[in-house]
Amino acid sequence: MTTVGFCPSVREAWEGATELCFRLFPCLSDPARRSAWGLKAALLFMHLVIVGVLFLFDRDLIQKTQKEPWYTSIYLVLFAATLFQYFFTSSSSPGYVVDAMKAWNEAHATFTQTPRTSKQTAASKDGSLVCPMVVPQLERSISGMNSSPWVKQVMNLYPLGLSRRNWTCSYCNVIQPPRTKHCHDCDKCVLQFDHHCVWLGTCIGQGNHRRFWWYIFEENILSIWTSILYISFLKANTTRQWWMDAVAIMLLAILLIALIFLLLLLLFHSYLILTNQTTYELVRRRRISFLRGIPDGIYPFSKGICRNLYDFCCSCTSIYSLERLPTAEELEAKAKPYTRVDVISCRCC
Repeated sequence: MTTVGFCPSVREAWEGATELCFRLFPCLSDPARRSAWGLKAALLFMHLVIVGVLFLFDRDLIQKTQKEPWYTSIYLVLFAATLFQYFFTSSSSPGYVVDAMKAWNEAHATFTQTPRTSKQTAASKDGSLVCPMVVPQLERSISGMNSSPWVKQVMNLYPLGLSRRNWTCSYCNVIQPPRTKHCHDCDKCVLQFDHHCVWLGTCIGQGNHRRFWWYIFEENILSIWTSILYISFLKANTTRQWWMDAVAIMLLAILLIALIFLLLLLLFHSYLILTNQTTYELVRRRRISFLRGIPDGIYPFSKGICRNLYDFCCSCTSIYSLERLPTAEELEAKAKPYTRVDVISCRCC
């Protein structure tokens, strides 16, 4: 009887604590965001455990830190920079089409917002009177026309002959520029959609692809350095308990598995950058209408290795910059095989 009465009280206390937590932190009430924050906490915990165990077990590292503090300082700076880059990337915008459309319409609006009328009847420029009841209708028509700059710009990015249905999202009914895809996790259309990263809790797109590459680059350097420190700890001829070696071997195995994945991910995204592609365009090439008829060896958006690398690393263009589809003549020029003259003139670059 005591157990039967105890279980409902525990359940009520848990539900009350959960409701209070959701009231204090509204972001945790969404299961998707709660899962994303849980993965972020798990990733942060793993970093702290792997590095913390190393400093707790390795006495040689502590002695080396006392003799050469610059070595450990650089390592800790890299550790902090990697975690900062992780949270900086996860909180960045991938470049949503809704935000780009709003920014584009505000920058290229042809009409200004009608000023608010006073209680008295307002006079127009030609001296005629405008009834205050008509002003809301004029504001609605003007706000409807504000979307025309975006629609005209998107139409210019596509070749002639495509209907509006081909570049309108069927989920959120947004006018999509080329290389855009609707993310079902974020429930928004993303410019140059690459993939939705579960560990970051956000999409990787035109706005944060560069930050994502730098994050996995720093993560690789940190993992390699930490693996070297663990191997040095295991090879050191110092007296220690057996369970320390067991914990170090287990963490080193986890670290090496993660390092293999990170190295492959870094090489893969470096290839995408050099060819100006996205993961979605590479994996789902046959499902994208404007890429379906293009051979696999042709990269339609590539401007050459050097220009692609420069645009990705050094370009200061807006995260809402749009890219048009190449014409048939440009695709034919890209499909031509390289000659000696092309190699000398650095056509591939």
